[in-house]
Amino acid sequence: MALKPKSEDARAREQAVLRAAERDALLREVDEAYRQDQLDVVIKQHGLKIAIALVLLLALFGGWLLWRDHGERALAEKSEQLVTALDHLDAGQIDSADEQLAKLSEGGTATAASARLARAAIALRDGRRDDAAKLLDAIAKDNKAPKAYRDLADVRFVAVQFDAMKPQDVIDRLKPQATPGNPWFGSAGELVGMAYLAQGKEELAGPLFAAIAKDETVPQTLRSRTRQLAGLLGYDAVADVDQTLAEMREDTAAPDVPAPPPQ
Repeated sequence: MALKPKSEDARAREQAVLRAAERDALLREVDEAYRQDQLDVVIKQHGLKIAIALVLLLALFGGWLLWRDHGERALAEKSEQLVTALDHLDAGQIDSADEQLAKLSEGGTATAASARLARAAIALRDGRRDDAAKLLDAIAKDNKAPKAYRDLADVRFVAVQFDAMKPQDVIDRLKPQATPGNPWFGSAGELVGMAYLAQGKEELAGPLFAAIAKDETVPQTLRSRTRQLAGLLGYDAVADVDQTLAEMREDTAAPDVPAPPPQ
């Protein structure tokens, strides 16, 4: 079957499409040439500045890498020095340990906070309670120190200074830590509860002691002590009767050891 010749309209449409395609291709070539010319102009006029900027950028990046590497090495060195100081402390070389710890106490790093806490422990061991309190208070108020260390320093400061503090000051200082879920809930809660008792607020002290006694994350000796206090105040602190009886039998079987002074 013979093909019909194309109509004039069809030929015109095909030619229009071809012309449009050629025009688009030409425009792309012109646009690319223009962009290349512009790039050449930029390179000629600003090439040196761009090269200098790139060199500076690379230098800054390299400097940052060196700084980070130096910081990590410095941190590792301080950590090793802290371990050495604590080894001396454990071996009874108190003066040597305290001297090394003093050098590590500057700054707001975890290493510095650990060193200051250790120095406070040395001061307590030597009976220098005021010196220990100053060290602990400084850690607690150092916003650069990690929060966990500041909270611990708060609890230890109040334990050292409890008799010299007003009950309300104890409550205000430790109330954030005396909350279930806080790592220092047991120790802080016991101190806050004792402050409530000093104020005659048994209705606040009793439930707090009971909550500590029921918290399985709290050390057993502290749970046992607060359970007795809650019971004396008329508050039920027994979450599991069988478990509590077993714990009481363990406490009875254990030899009586005087409670250590607050650390």
